[in-house]
Amino acid sequence: MSMERKRPQLNLDELHQLKWLLGGVLALFSVWTVFYLDVDAWTLLILNTVAILSALIWPGWLALVPVAVHVAAFPVIVTCFAADLWANAQILPAMIRLDLMLILYRSLSYRQRRDDLQLIVLGLFLVVVAGVLTVSLAFAGQILAFTGCALAFLFVITLVDAAEAKDPPVHTPLFSWRLSVATPAWTAHADWPRLFSRLRAVADWRSLTFGGVLFTGVVVLSGLLFLAIPRFQLENSLFLDRFISKKARTGFTDNIKFGDVTDIISDTGLAVSVDISDPTQMPATLYLRMVVMDEYRDGSFRLSAPLRRAAFEREQNVVEVNGTERPRPGAPVYWTFYLESGVSRYLPLPGAFDRLNFRELQNAQFSHSLRVLTLRNEPVTMTAYRVEGVNTSPLLPDAAFAQTLRTTPRDANGEPLRSTRRELALPAGAADQAALRAAVATITGGATLTPEEFARRACEWLDQQHSYSLQSALAPGPGDPLVRWIGGKEPGHCELYAGSFIVLARAAGFPARLISGFKGGTWNGFSNSLTIRNSNAHAWCEIWDGTGAWLRVDPTPGSAPVTRTIDPQGEAALAARLDRSWSARFDSLRIFWYRRIVNFDRGNQLDTLRAVKTATQETGLRVRASLERVVQSLKSWLVSTWDARRIATAAIVLLALAGAGWTVSALFRGWRWRRRRGGDGRRADPARREAGRWLARLREKRTDAEPAATAVWPELERIRYGARATWPELDQVFRRAQKAWRTRRSAKTVAPSR
Repeated sequence: MSMERKRPQLNLDELHQLKWLLGGVLALFSVWTVFYLDVDAWTLLILNTVAILSALIWPGWLALVPVAVHVAAFPVIVTCFAADLWANAQILPAMIRLDLMLILYRSLSYRQRRDDLQLIVLGLFLVVVAGVLTVSLAFAGQILAFTGCALAFLFVITLVDAAEAKDPPVHTPLFSWRLSVATPAWTAHADWPRLFSRLRAVADWRSLTFGGVLFTGVVVLSGLLFLAIPRFQLENSLFLDRFISKKARTGFTDNIKFGDVTDIISDTGLAVSVDISDPTQMPATLYLRMVVMDEYRDGSFRLSAPLRRAAFEREQNVVEVNGTERPRPGAPVYWTFYLESGVSRYLPLPGAFDRLNFRELQNAQFSHSLRVLTLRNEPVTMTAYRVEGVNTSPLLPDAAFAQTLRTTPRDANGEPLRSTRRELALPAGAADQAALRAAVATITGGATLTPEEFARRACEWLDQQHSYSLQSALAPGPGDPLVRWIGGKEPGHCELYAGSFIVLARAAGFPARLISGFKGGTWNGFSNSLTIRNSNAHAWCEIWDGTGAWLRVDPTPGSAPVTRTIDPQGEAALAARLDRSWSARFDSLRIFWYRRIVNFDRGNQLDTLRAVKTATQETGLRVRASLERVVQSLKSWLVSTWDARRIATAAIVLLALAGAGWTVSALFRGWRWRRRRGGDGRRADPARREAGRWLARLREKRTDAEPAATAVWPELERIRYGARATWPELDQVFRRAQKAWRTRRSAKTVAPSR
């Protein structure tokens, strides 16, 4: 029987260590999905991360946990879940927190096969929930890592089961009379650097390459199936979004206090991405309106209940909303919005539009007069919608308000009663109203002005009285805070400028209201899309122009305060806001993900397949043309006149190619020889090298008459391939190997004489 060299393998203890490592990494990938969920579970996330990492690094300390803790763990977890469900009345967040607690419990206890499978199922629940409720590009990478780790984990579990089937371990019951949990044998000599070294030693590059190619093939095949399978709609994220609620940013609700929008401006996170089918239609300064507020009281603006009832339609389940604009001749221009989660349930709109389409069915309310669209609940994931026939004019006609204003009761001077019109309401204090009238007199100089003229003068006056700053505070004192700021010299931000203009305009008899949303943005030069961040949050005003329309007014310094025409459009407008930074590169990846994956419909499917077909055909034509040119050049070179110089040159080139080929072949042979003879690091160990030499000498047929060689062979293999802790006495093994070799040589010498 010939003895062939065996590849080293992990022993049972090392397999247990590897299983423990993969289980901990899998648990970390699972709990980190909380980053993509708007769930209050940060304490559990941090606790899981710290505890699992410590258990991975020092697995032995878990034996110090008393058995009573394990006995009481499950009842305590169930009690916490019931209390959470009772206190918050939200099913899905409570289930996510329950899953985190169960993962923590399973990660901090020595697991059997059933426990390992439970850990995979618990992690899979979080991954599935996050996959339904998020469209993050980073999550796509995380789910690939989770899948690869889960497959490796299952593979190692199978190896451990097979190894334990040959030598069943003796399990100590967990709930016994012991005060602490029984410590597994592998924890006594857990050494992660040594384990990694052993993994490198036993790794077969062919198996690793095959596994990597197989996993890549599965991913590629899944992508091809995604392109080929017809699209179908799963409405409302499998209904999971109904079991979880997100908190909107306070600046984009229908109740705004001074400082709310400024809090958003300090955040540079992505808020909205906009695709435009015709970028030349982008205005130089884009305003995206979200919330209209008409009522001012106690230092804050809000959308009044009467205006909500009068302006908003009945809530409906819709995928299409019809606007007030009429279709225009020519090719339609589409604005596709990708609104990130956590911004608002009010959707950003550039103004009036013809039609708006959602990606899926939505519970929405639309106001034609306010040009405002709101959802029932704030989206828990990115919301995509497409707007057609956009009109970015700063004038918003409002026939309904004009009719209401005509029927409003009036005083003796023919002016609408302020008590019946919230668009004219002022602070309640008499002193505050007197201060406002004095400021208006200073602005107008006693002249009668049109709304547009008053707006221009009021903005100039506010710019002269105050300076712009995000770090601003209202002076203490009696009366309305906004009136105190108007009369002082403190710096202010956009909310204070807009709010001050509104109360000044109302004091002058002009209806006015506050608008919050976004202004500006940058043009991503890589994805050719508009990027709007939370730092672009803004507040501005609208004043009634007296002719049937609301006129946009932006009193914040640095803005064009009043204009009746659309800002310049075209290449110059895009060049002024072009962004080609590294952050724009990363944002372009997100846009690609939204365009081609998240918002992938039948039309995108056909476009992508058509683009792949065109690219394949063009690549084939280019390759064919290149080959034809090479063949033609070679043919011309061969048929041309050959002289001594050309022959010498050809010979030198052939010799150089032959030398290069021989060098590469020699290097490859040397690499293979080193790989086989000790490329894994064993060849540097003198003891392993000596054991290898004796194995090579004894690598011949052995008979039953050679018990010495048969007995020493396993010990030599343990020295050559095994862990150092399992080595026998080296001198004795090598002496017996030498004796067995001499005995064999003597037997071979004596045999012919017989």
